[in-house]
Amino acid sequence: MSNLTLSQRLQVAADLEAAERKVASVEVIEDQSSARPDCPHCGSAQVARNDTADDLQRFKCRGCRRTLNALTGTPLARLHMRGKWLGQAEALRDGLTIRQAARRLGVNNKIAFLWRHRFLAVPKTIQAQTLSGIAEADESYFLKSAKGQRKGLGRSPRKSGGKATKFVLKATTAKDIRVVLRPILPDDTMLCTDGSTVLAAVARHLGVEHHAVNISAGIRVSAAWHVQNVNASSPDCVAGCAASKA
Repeated sequence: MSNLTLSQRLQVAADLEAAERKVASVEVIEDQSSARPDCPHCGSAQVARNDTADDLQRFKCRGCRRTLNALTGTPLARLHMRGKWLGQAEALRDGLTIRQAARRLGVNNKIAFLWRHRFLAVPKTIQAQTLSGIAEADESYFLKSAKGQRKGLGRSPRKSGGKATKFVLKATTAKDIRVVLRPILPDDTMLCTDGSTVLAAVARHLGVEHHAVNISAGIRVSAAWHVQNVNASSPDCVAGCAASKA
C-alpha cells in the first residue's frame, strides 16, 4: 500500500467499501427471501439448491428446469452494481432527486432514474401472507393515472387532480372485502377500523374481535385502538382495503 499514490489508495478504499456493501446487500436480499422460494416461472415448489451465481444462492426448478435466485421475478432482477444498492435505498430515504442520487452514488442519471423506479416498485410485490395480534384496516382511494394514454380511456380527458370515486376492488361490498381479508386474518386477530359499517360487517362475518374508532367524530385514538399505521402507509403499500400489522 505504501507504494501506491494517493489516488490509487482512494480507489482501493472505494473498491473495498463497494465490496463490503455488496456483501451486505446480498445478506439483506437473502434474509428477506424464503430458504427455498417457489419457482417464479412455473410456480412449482420443487426447487433445489444449485451452486451460487454473483454471490447469490441459485436454485434449479425440477419442474421447468430453469434456474432462479431470490431476485428472479422481482423489480430488482438483472440490475447491476449491487454494491451501490444500499446507497440507493439511503438516497430514497433522504428524499434525494435523481440528479442528487446519481452524484452521491457515482452513476449516471439514466441509471439513477431506473433504480429509483425499480426500488419504488418493490413494495407493490410485498403482500402480507397473514396478520396476527392487532391489525388495522381502512379504505383507500387513489386516482388512476392515464397520462399519455389517448385511446381506450372510457371517459373524457381531464386536468390533473380531482377526487377518486372508484375502489381498487371491483366493488366495496362486505362480500368483496371479505374475500380479500379472509386469507390473512386468523380467528385470534383483533381488527381495528374506522367507523365503516362495511368493515364492521366484515369483522362480524369473519368472527374476529373488532374495535372501531370514530374518526368522523374527531376521535383518532381510543385506548390502544387506532388506524394511524395503515393510514400513514404510502400508496405503493396500500391496495383497496389495506391492512397492516400493528
